[in-house]
Amino acid sequence: MASLSIVSPVYRAEQVLEQLVLRIKSVVEGITSDFEIILVEDASPDRSWEEIERLAKVHPEIKGIKLSRNFGQHYAITAGLDHAKGEWVVVMDCDLQDRPEEIPALLTKAQDGFDVVLARRANRQDGFMKRLSSKLFYRTLAWLTGSHQDETIANFGIYSQKVVQEIIGMRESIRYFPTMVRWVGFRQTTLDVVHAANEERESSYNFKRLFNLALDIMLAYSDKPIRLTVKLGLLVALTGFLFAIYTLIRYLQGEIIVAGYASLIISLWMLTGFILVTLGMVGLYVGKTFEGVKKRPIYIVEKMISTGADSSSKEKGLKQ
Repeated sequence: MASLSIVSPVYRAEQVLEQLVLRIKSVVEGITSDFEIILVEDASPDRSWEEIERLAKVHPEIKGIKLSRNFGQHYAITAGLDHAKGEWVVVMDCDLQDRPEEIPALLTKAQDGFDVVLARRANRQDGFMKRLSSKLFYRTLAWLTGSHQDETIANFGIYSQKVVQEIIGMRESIRYFPTMVRWVGFRQTTLDVVHAANEERESSYNFKRLFNLALDIMLAYSDKPIRLTVKLGLLVALTGFLFAIYTLIRYLQGEIIVAGYASLIISLWMLTGFILVTLGMVGLYVGKTFEGVKKRPIYIVEKMISTGADSSSKEKGLKQ
């Protein structure tokens, strides 16, 4: 009988946490009696943590983790993985769009010889703007990183403890769970699941957050912007060289009497802009490298609550 850990990052989920826990338990209890539900509260502005504390008193399977500030979804997932003890670990969102009822099918598929089974949302039940921004995000990410990105696959899936150990061993400061899963490899497959609608809860990923996330992923997992900058620089240099030859020929033919002020200013502005963009791109990479060498914790735990544990305990998330 396999042991299970269900990890869910929690943000603005006060109203759905009880239903989430009850649905997980009703499903998982039919599979195994050895399971835990790890709820990682990412400094939610509502009373999500108080709800986790209340539920933990009723359901001993719950392990609550409260982060000291809002680190972000993928850092909260890392915190949950660090504390997951099950042979298999399920990662799912807390908003019930990832249906707990899909867990048995994911586990069955995994036991066919796979280390990772990713839930593919064949019928995404998101609003038009959410689908549009998500599609733009994944296509831009695929172009920047040069790797395939599937907009129907997010964090929901089941992962063997072997895969989890490899992922939590990656302690870089920029974290994007799906890309890390893809990078570690092992035997992976997908399973079509039903994606539930969620009309009451607004997504915390607005355009600005998606843009910043894409920028972080690009800097962490791709050098394509630097390569594009080099190619653009060579193109500008070649254009300048050809223009210089053209100008010299016209000068020798006596066609140029007065030096062109307009062409000089245009060239100056173009080259200055290109130089600034190049410096900015290099600066971003240097800045992210600087963040990485600081050796700061990936996350900080303010409180934990579980059966037999002191809920006031504090713990740092950097494990080298």
